Amino acid sequence: MKAVPDIIKAELGIFEEVFKGSVRSQVPLLDRIMGYVVRTRGKQMRPMFVILSARLFGEAGEATYRAASLVELLHTATLVHDDVVDGSPERRGFFSVFALWKSKVSVLVGDYLLAKGLLLALDNGDFEVLRIMSRAVKEMSEGELLQMERSRFLDMDEASYFTIIRSKTASLLAAACAAGALSSTGDAALAERMRELGEWVGMAFQIRDDLFDYGSEDVGKPTGNDIREKKLTLPLIYTLSQASSSTRRELLGIVRHANRDRSKVDRVIREVQRSGGIDYARSVMTSYHDRALERLQEFPDTPYRSALEELVRYSTDRRK
Repeated sequence: MKAVPDIIKAELGIFEEVFKGSVRSQVPLLDRIMGYVVRTRGKQMRPMFVILSARLFGEAGEATYRAASLVELLHTATLVHDDVVDGSPERRGFFSVFALWKSKVSVLVGDYLLAKGLLLALDNGDFEVLRIMSRAVKEMSEGELLQMERSRFLDMDEASYFTIIRSKTASLLAAACAAGALSSTGDAALAERMRELGEWVGMAFQIRDDLFDYGSEDVGKPTGNDIREKKLTLPLIYTLSQASSSTRRELLGIVRHANRDRSKVDRVIREVQRSGGIDYARSVMTSYHDRALERLQEFPDTPYRSALEELVRYSTDRRK
């Protein structure tokens, strides 16, 4: 993905200024926290998808940079809130806002970011982009709650799994692609085609994340984190669907009652590896990846399409 930022270097620079301006406040504590948030952000994949989706069809204008800032504000808000919910001390190798400023401040910071995103769109009349993004945030909340409910009862089949990852992960990436296309064309039909592309990339991205938990020759050492959190993801869901009733009971018993026992967790991982769960999940991931690349072939061959293709490949080729 190293070449992608170079292709839109100028656009990313403008986006950064718009984003930094959008989080400024009159409260010194809030400004300190916002400065920390800006410095410790990740790869900015979603703003890149916004900008590249706009440049695929035209010029990146003020509406594009506002859309990119809005998606980053909303994404950052959800991460700050997630760290409170999960009690997570780290985010991308740095202390989380929750770890440094605790729950009360973190919740208010997340609320502030959401409000700033809403105002950025409303004050500039970006109503359709705001509609797209608000729908995504609603779906993300629904996906998280559905996952919590299903994890509590260990009641998860493939259909539920796909509903969850489509909502909690793919929806915001889909919204980023749709908003980017809309910002440069105003074409709702074109925005919908890009929304579908972003959804497929998001699905592939999340399945790749889930594969990290089980390890293989290309994803490194298994972690078992999802098992410890009682999350049934695609590799294990497939394994359970293929297992005998006795093996299924054993594996679910480990997830339910012995998920902190490393040797028992390793037993689940070995069974997933043996049963073909990793290969199955990888094949599903690849199908989403291929659909996204096929969609891109429908558009003009430009450096921006090539950069989007590289981002799609990154979603499944990344090592962390």
